[in-house]
Amino acid sequence: MKKQQRLVMRTAILLVLLAAIGYTIYTNFFTEKTAVAVGSTAPDFVLADLKGHEHRLSDYRGKGVFLNFWGTWCKPCEREMPYMNELYPLYQKQGVEILAVNVGEPKLSVEKFAERFGLTFPIVIDRQDQVLNAYNVGPLPTTFLIDKNGEVKKIITGTMTKADIQRHLESIKP
Repeated sequence: MKKQQRLVMRTAILLVLLAAIGYTIYTNFFTEKTAVAVGSTAPDFVLADLKGHEHRLSDYRGKGVFLNFWGTWCKPCEREMPYMNELYPLYQKQGVEILAVNVGEPKLSVEKFAERFGLTFPIVIDRQDQVLNAYNVGPLPTTFLIDKNGEVKKIITGTMTKADIQRHLESIKP
């Protein structure tokens, strides 16, 4: 009787594993992945900021958007945040928004990071990595430059200097 129960259990586990492997192969090879590319329309999303206010990307139409994906543990992100913060007030007046998307970290960690650097631009948290996946973001930081029409003009991977950030903000002014 025990041998029969073991056989049934092993068969069930094997079937579950085969189903999982089959699903993985199917999603990796047979489903269409639409990566965000230069020239494409930036996928819309809605994420909440640290105060609970919702930010919808399409609400920024008519403005340039500097969409930055980052993490508190990311040293290159930490280096460029003060530059972004310093340039934000000047470029916000000129119709360019900085929107920083944290990659699913706890709210308290993100708040402490924002306080430490005195960040004033909107910071939203992508809790389930839906936006991260929609934009097919790899290494952090990654920044998407989006023009006033919602078109992706450039994708920057890696850390930027203050001069780089200023040049990029300048390039997406409406």
